[in-house]
Amino acid sequence: MSGNAARLNAIHSIATAPGYESTIDYAGSPTSSVWGENVFSLNEMAQRLPKAIFKSLKNTITSGEPLDISTADAVAEAMKTWALSKGATHYAHVFYPLTGLTAEKHDSFFDPDGDGGTIATFSGTALIQGEPDGSSFPNGGIRQTFEARGYTIWDVTSPAYIIENPNGTTLCIPTAFVSWTGEALDKKTPVLRSMQALNEQTQRVLKFFGTDGPFVSATAGAEQEYFLVDNNFFYARPDLLACGRTLFGAPPPKGQEFDDHYFGAIPERVQSFMFEVERECFKLGIPTKTRHNEVAPGQFEIAPVYEYANIATDHQQMIMTILKKVANKYGLACLMHEKPFAGVNGSGKHVNFSMGSSKAGNLFDPGDTPAENAQFLVFCTAMISAVYKHAKLLRAVVASASNDHRLGANEAPPAILSIFLGDELNDVFEAIVSGGSVSAKKATLNLGVDVIPTIPKHSGDRNRTSPMAFTGNRFEFRAVGSYQSIAGPMVAMNAIMTEALAEAATYLEGADTSSPEKLGTAVEGYIKTVWAECSTVVFNGDGYSDEWHAEAESRGLPNLKTTADALPVLLEPKYTELFGKYGILSERELHSRYEVYAEQYIASVNVESNLVVEIAKTVVFPAAIRYQGELALSLANLKAVGIEADSETLKKITALIADLQSGIADLEALKAAEHSQGDVAAHTLFIKDEVLPQMLAVRATVDELESMVADDLWPLPTFQEMLYIK
Repeated sequence: MSGNAARLNAIHSIATAPGYESTIDYAGSPTSSVWGENVFSLNEMAQRLPKAIFKSLKNTITSGEPLDISTADAVAEAMKTWALSKGATHYAHVFYPLTGLTAEKHDSFFDPDGDGGTIATFSGTALIQGEPDGSSFPNGGIRQTFEARGYTIWDVTSPAYIIENPNGTTLCIPTAFVSWTGEALDKKTPVLRSMQALNEQTQRVLKFFGTDGPFVSATAGAEQEYFLVDNNFFYARPDLLACGRTLFGAPPPKGQEFDDHYFGAIPERVQSFMFEVERECFKLGIPTKTRHNEVAPGQFEIAPVYEYANIATDHQQMIMTILKKVANKYGLACLMHEKPFAGVNGSGKHVNFSMGSSKAGNLFDPGDTPAENAQFLVFCTAMISAVYKHAKLLRAVVASASNDHRLGANEAPPAILSIFLGDELNDVFEAIVSGGSVSAKKATLNLGVDVIPTIPKHSGDRNRTSPMAFTGNRFEFRAVGSYQSIAGPMVAMNAIMTEALAEAATYLEGADTSSPEKLGTAVEGYIKTVWAECSTVVFNGDGYSDEWHAEAESRGLPNLKTTADALPVLLEPKYTELFGKYGILSERELHSRYEVYAEQYIASVNVESNLVVEIAKTVVFPAAIRYQGELALSLANLKAVGIEADSETLKKITALIADLQSGIADLEALKAAEHSQGDVAAHTLFIKDEVLPQMLAVRATVDELESMVADDLWPLPTFQEMLYIK
């Protein structure tokens, strides 16, 4: 089917398609009733395991104690029995390679019994360790093609679960993924290592406040933004299909300028989809909390309650899978690219970061009187120090070809890392440093309407332009991309907080803290020391403004605008030392990540540039030529009957066609030269400086053609058609 025929057929299909109605009986089986039914949870373990084994396993899961391997056979047997009762025939070790996606290797429970039948078996050894091919995943030089052995290793801290399919179910076991030499080939292993390191240094600080002891975990809750597009349009757009974003597309007559989509009424079809997404999440114990329309038409958000960092990381991967699977059921494609449509709001994955334990509570909770909460002030100060000293690292871990289209635009925080504290908290720090005082009274808000009660007012406003904003009892890392795993950002935040807390502990250990008053003096001294060095990273204003860019430069804050600029940060000796010192990533593992992420950047843009050439040549150019021919024929026919008509449109189309041909040729020449670049770093810079600008030049021509070519000849679904769900 030709391009324009495919587009017109898509429009017709949507107009005549039947409604999308769910077959789920929500009244008879409410979503709340299915919570955790497909999770091998602590409650399930308590019912199925001997008490001693359950106690040992629970201590590992909740307190970070070493796993007793001798319990594995009993756990495997209980897990198998539970899975078989759910209809499972296979188990899968699920892991997260450096692609950022989810991978899984399935094995059957059933073996021949020697008597013509089968028997279901699942040993502790099979539970603990699997062996997928370690050479076929990105590894940055750690493994060669002929060095294929890799291991998946059971992560006991993340619960096993059942994935349903219309034809059966599978037991999924979260695992780490390492090479035969023991090096991390995945995103989970560094998360677990960083959580352990963070706990060790946090305990050093907490002992001064008498709240040390229970395992301190980083927690995370990631707000997932996404677009929905009708499948008929999705499959008629080769660029959406292959790379998740539109490489061409003129702005629609109506975009988001009315601000009428944000928090607006959710379309019925989309709400049906959301109900089913949440139900699938509930079955898997994923605590989804919020759903709403986002800023752009066709854009939405789902947000869970935040959880332990490793579980939150796993759940985020599961949420992305569920969104795509359920969307397809409703005739929709779920787009998680950071910028699927130029000129409208992009999608992020704001990661709400905190840390705490059952005894210490939430360590970023200021309480009612933050000025008097010494424990909170130490941890907040450590965060300020961490972001100031490692802003470049935080930028590097959110770097990707897709996120580059979003960072720094008017719907996303700039690439400059800064911290927003809010007025009240900023006043507390300024008062401590200057020796002044601050009001401890909580503010209230009275609307002057008797039937509406006076409400407590938060200590600070929200700042959606800040990459790292304090939002009441957590820091919101807003620069993370919507399609990214949150593992990298979590590892970075855990690592830099580990170092900052080690410095805080060392400071307090070297001070006189023999009485509450002297401890208060020591805490004050630590705050003043950090503030004097690091306060330039605190910015409570508009991060989108041009003035901030100039001010940030005067403050000496880094501004790494692209992935090509940011990724080399991973190779700096400073970070080799940081990650190595706390046992999070070895030098070889860290370098491998640079290689993998740089290669992914190159490959992503290579796919896009190939598509730009292909679509421009085989889809757009023929449509433009047809329109040019129609115009020329029309003018010739008019002239034949003695009517002189204006030929400006024909001249403009002809000039644009010439520009298109020239632009394609220039892009092809750059692509040919691209592979002669000396190394990965040079290649990424060449793409940034040469290839991407030329892709944009071709796009500008195509988008102008879209605004002129007859609608019945234009081959690609337009933004106007795709952005409004019907």
